Amino acid sequence: MNKTSSWFDAATQTPLIAEKAKQLESFTSTFADGVVAPSEIKAQEERVYQLMKEIEPQLDEKLHARVTALLCELTAYDFMQFVSALQESKPQTQFQG
Repeated sequence: MNKTSSWFDAATQTPLIAEKAKQLESFTSTFADGVVAPSEIKAQEERVYQLMKEIEPQLDEKLHARVTALLCELTAYDFMQFVSALQESKPQTQFQG
């Protein structure tokens, strides 16, 4: 397997997908100003859509099922991380008024 496209660090076997995502031009330009605009989300959605449309027909039935499971698990993981980060950023005390 091409080491530049590996999903895992060779030494630690930890996933590299998040780190690779943070290196994308679309990611760095979106977060450069600290604001995620609706147009940037739409542009990212279009990139994902185009990649899915390109890749899906190349997959046999078994691999299609596995890649679908991977995409769903990755999406669930991203949601969980996002919610966890939001929960951690909430103040730990309640207003006593």
